[in-house]
Amino acid sequence: MSRRTIVVVEDEATIVGAVASRLRSEGFAVETAATGPDGVALCARVAPDLVVLDWMLPGFDGIEACRRIQAERPVPVLFLTARDAEADVLVGLGIGADDYVTKPFSPRELVARIHAVLRRTARAAEEPAPSRIALGRDVLDLDGRRLLRDGVEVPLTPTELDLLATLAGRPGRAFSRDELLAEVWEWRTGGSTRTVDSHVAALRRKLGADVVRTVPGHGYALGDRA
Repeated sequence: MSRRTIVVVEDEATIVGAVASRLRSEGFAVETAATGPDGVALCARVAPDLVVLDWMLPGFDGIEACRRIQAERPVPVLFLTARDAEADVLVGLGIGADDYVTKPFSPRELVARIHAVLRRTARAAEEPAPSRIALGRDVLDLDGRRLLRDGVEVPLTPTELDLLATLAGRPGRAFSRDELLAEVWEWRTGGSTRTVDSHVAALRRKLGADVVRTVPGHGYALGDRA
């Protein structure tokens, strides 16, 4: 079995060195680039299994790089960012990122996040659920891994699809944030509940405020669309 390839697009040499060294020690093949244009070209050339992408890059920023990478070929993207404002996070999630890590971070944490994203991607590809779920105007097509609104596909990231499918699979269930971290992100410990909040906010922005219901003092549940 060939090694999975990770592309790291980051202009700070110390971060690149630490991340690449840790990923290689975990058995990944690692390719690196230091600018937005070089990162896009590298991804087109090597077709990575996952991209670690800095927010601020020379040439053009990580947002534009993510758009171009995803337009060429859908691939999981994990952002590195010093910006933790919710609006900034939502921009990244909205254009196709699957997760983000806020600087400063430990290489060990980053590797754990990468493994979680890759597990979700593999699970989604190998074990699609054999059904569709109607959510008002929307149809969650679990076989096809897509959401349709009036027959037109709404672009969602793999993580957003997993989150919506988890909530829609048990519409009467209120999930705590920790439960969602465990089921969707496969984090047993150490995950930030802000990750859940950010993805819920992204779903609401794309699909409407009523798609996910907040359960005060607990977490989230599917909204009242069905």
